[in-house]
Amino acid sequence: MADAHTSRLCAQIAHSHFGPLTASVVNALLTRGRLTFSQIVRFTPLNPRTARAAILILVQHNIVWHSVTEEEGEVLEVNIDECLIRLRFGRFAWQAEELFGRTGGEIVQLILDHGKLRPPDIIGPLSGGSVKESAVYAQTLHKLVSAAYLKPSTLLSHVSPRDKRIKYEAEEKAKITGFPTAKELRQAKEAAEARMKREEAEAEKIGLKRKPIENGHRSSKKKAVEEEEIVDDTVYFRINYQRFSVHIRNSLIEQAARERYNDGAAAVVRATLQASAAKQFSLEDPRTDPVSIANIAQHIHDDDNLASGLLSSSKKPNTMACLKDYLGILSAADNPTPAGRAGAFLSFSSSKIQVEFEVVARRLKKRVLEAVAREKHGDEGVRIIRLLLDVGKMDEKQVSKSVMMPNKDVRPLLSALAGDSLISTQEVAKTADHNPTRTFYLWYVDLQKAYSVILGQLYKTLYNIGTRREAEQEEPNVKAVLDKMQRSDVAADNSLLSRMEQETLKEWEAKRQKLVILQMRVEEAVFIVKDLGVLGNSDD
Repeated sequence: MADAHTSRLCAQIAHSHFGPLTASVVNALLTRGRLTFSQIVRFTPLNPRTARAAILILVQHNIVWHSVTEEEGEVLEVNIDECLIRLRFGRFAWQAEELFGRTGGEIVQLILDHGKLRPPDIIGPLSGGSVKESAVYAQTLHKLVSAAYLKPSTLLSHVSPRDKRIKYEAEEKAKITGFPTAKELRQAKEAAEARMKREEAEAEKIGLKRKPIENGHRSSKKKAVEEEEIVDDTVYFRINYQRFSVHIRNSLIEQAARERYNDGAAAVVRATLQASAAKQFSLEDPRTDPVSIANIAQHIHDDDNLASGLLSSSKKPNTMACLKDYLGILSAADNPTPAGRAGAFLSFSSSKIQVEFEVVARRLKKRVLEAVAREKHGDEGVRIIRLLLDVGKMDEKQVSKSVMMPNKDVRPLLSALAGDSLISTQEVAKTADHNPTRTFYLWYVDLQKAYSVILGQLYKTLYNIGTRREAEQEEPNVKAVLDKMQRSDVAADNSLLSRMEQETLKEWEAKRQKLVILQMRVEEAVFIVKDLGVLGNSDD
């Protein structure tokens, strides 16, 4: 089950996207855990027909898993990640339009609105019956499917991965004879994980099929048979969020290079990412595939002035020379130490270049941690956190001496940081009775715990932003103007509004824009802490 902040945010998202009736079902599942249909009817103010319709909507939009158990029969469970990622739907539609044009953006937006659709249900409403438009949308749809921006929706995607993992592990453990050892249990868990990944890979191959094309030649008696790859009209397709999230990760890495160095370094990082973009499908990749310097040079734009950010003795430096200089800077070639490698963006491997996603993601997460510490505890708190991250476990006197602060100031600051779960304590007892007077208390940064607490606070902030937006919208003066804007004549001509109503509308739009920008910034921090959190956990 999710914590209180995540549950409230998911219920708010469901209320905003589907209305109060569907939100009541989501709220019941989040607060009480997995429920059967009869239990949902009992714990919500809905009759069976309305509850069934709400559940069908949630299943259609991939927000609810349903599975069959031997004890309770069919049970329902909320897919929390699927619900939270709906905050990025606008960005996904914008990315599709940037990559595939107007038709790509319309296809992605239609699928986002309906959860999952078959190709005829996508092309028909968008083309309006035009044969020419249908061919254009069919071509764009094929590009989206072949590039893995759309993936097929199968029966496996509606079952909780936890249930499949438990079932497969039980089957693997049943094959073990005698009392299982730790090695055999670990192998059983790895076999279950491999089986799940294999099933997912096989299920995603059903989106495209081969269609024969007969090309007849008058000179030959036999017809040459060729095949083309087309989209299967019987398969339901949904959005592949991982594929779109890759672009968000790449933009964050490019922005980090620009902030640390300059526009030229960001252009080189962008070109390196574009050179290997065709094989970037998941956020779990620790690094890109190796690419050559010549391939990177082909993705440098003509308007990228690399020489402006370098100190060169020649008047007209060569682009390839500037590129090599930037690659050396970004790979920390002048500092081949652990500290240098920890601050690098790229790495060399037999004259091939790779972008180190794992290293950069670890730096981005620590930057979020330091930003939270600076906001709550000032620069002194950031100084202590950086010290503990570099050195490790230290007692109070060592911390005070290293940060050059008096002990009377360090003690309350350490307690405040520990109260926010940004740092933790490790007890080392001198004696077996664990007497507090004979125990060392060492301070250190538990990154997993700190990131978990920060993520919960970010979800709480997102919920507060949504609540503030709803409160501003329900203000009597604003609500009256927005209701009037629903009229067709007023929507076509804003001059029908009075001067006071126009000022009220302008003020509301300004407040909404500020809240949207704030929500995007917080959601970006959520992406760094949560989605990029799969990288570097072992080293954290």
